[in-house]
Amino acid sequence: MDLALTPLLFWLKKIVAALVLPPLLPLLPIVLGLLLGMRWRRLGNALAWSGVALNLLLISPPSVSWLVRQVEHAQALEADAARRAQAIVILGAGRRSHAPEFGGETVNRLALERLRYGARLARETGLPILVTGGTVRDETPEAQLMQAALREDFGLEARWVETAARDTRENARFSAVHLGAADIDAVLLVTHAMHMKRAQAEFEAAGLAVIPAPTAWLGGGEDDAGADQALPLLPSQNTAYAGWFALHELLGGLAYHWSR
Repeated sequence: MDLALTPLLFWLKKIVAALVLPPLLPLLPIVLGLLLGMRWRRLGNALAWSGVALNLLLISPPSVSWLVRQVEHAQALEADAARRAQAIVILGAGRRSHAPEFGGETVNRLALERLRYGARLARETGLPILVTGGTVRDETPEAQLMQAALREDFGLEARWVETAARDTRENARFSAVHLGAADIDAVLLVTHAMHMKRAQAEFEAAGLAVIPAPTAWLGGGEDDAGADQALPLLPSQNTAYAGWFALHELLGGLAYHWSR
């Protein structure tokens, strides 16, 4: 089943995602348990404590590290593989709407991580760049913000600016149209290591040969749950973020597989 991403379906997807991801995911059984506990004490307590346990699993380094390993691309790009590509595709990751130091709005930190690595690859390979990312509101398309950041902060110009995509699947399909018109069928795909498996599957389904160029690993090192942690054996904001990102990609990959 392949559904067009209408505005209604897009916002429905966002609502469902909010319910099945932290922080709401563990809160729902806690709240439900407290409500039911007023009448059915044992059932209510069981639900509430299951929510507490789920929350701990989603922020604790051992369980988060395991979850990260299930979805994160394991290897960095090798120079020999990069030579097979004809272009670089950098996926959008969001915007920062209030950025007065940049004149109003700009890309967020996730998109900037991708742009930084994409810019390095462009200098090393000389390949042209495609940036992709749209909007669902009356805003500047994300790809245009990426284009501006590449030009102003990295001194590079994107050859293609794809401004209609609202999710990873549309990133792939709409990018393939631009690249196909230029007889390009092999690309370096730049996105977060955690997002690479899902993104690669969509770009390959769109008919492109993908050479993964992942960046910004959250696992794989001595501290799988976040290298910025002061106390790596204890939960932190870094493990909470890594757990959220990993679960988001795991569920997103399943949803894309079932809807393809």
